[in-house]
Amino acid sequence: MAFEPIPIDFAEEDLDRIVFGGDGLVPVVVQAVGDGMVLMLAYMNRESLRRTLSSGRTCFWSRSRQEYWVKGETSGDRQWVRDVRYDCDGDALLVTVEQEGRGACHTGERSCFYRAIGRPFVSAGRGEGSDVGGEEGSGGSVGKAPGGVLVEMPGDGGGGANAVGQVVAGWSDASP
Repeated sequence: MAFEPIPIDFAEEDLDRIVFGGDGLVPVVVQAVGDGMVLMLAYMNRESLRRTLSSGRTCFWSRSRQEYWVKGETSGDRQWVRDVRYDCDGDALLVTVEQEGRGACHTGERSCFYRAIGRPFVSAGRGEGSDVGGEEGSGGSVGKAPGGVLVEMPGDGGGGANAVGQVVAGWSDASP
């Protein structure tokens, strides 16, 4: 598959809408364009955001090394930017990418969020690990995550034990 950079047209006024923290940084959630999987969390300052938009490749600010880094320059696991959005407060970014290579995580995992604290979900009455009618052999299941969010967890056909669940619906047990 051939990946190509697609720069995003922007004006300086667009960057003025972003609220950078006291350290000059804004958190950036990176999401896969195809399936919506959250790949990683990193940080950008105004210049790295400008570089990202201009180049069509993710460019972050390394808090530990105090330098710019373009994802995949050394590993080959490049990210090709397809969309950049900011939240309602302007203090967080969502960058949608096509991920090239093994994945986004430096460990070789597709997503940096491959580890769970405790149980990733609790059965929502269908029986834990029950098939939800996905592709044959997917073994997917639906469960209720903490906070009352319905989560679909892929089975072995959808990425194995390291796959991240996809939110499919939300609900509340509280009475109005």
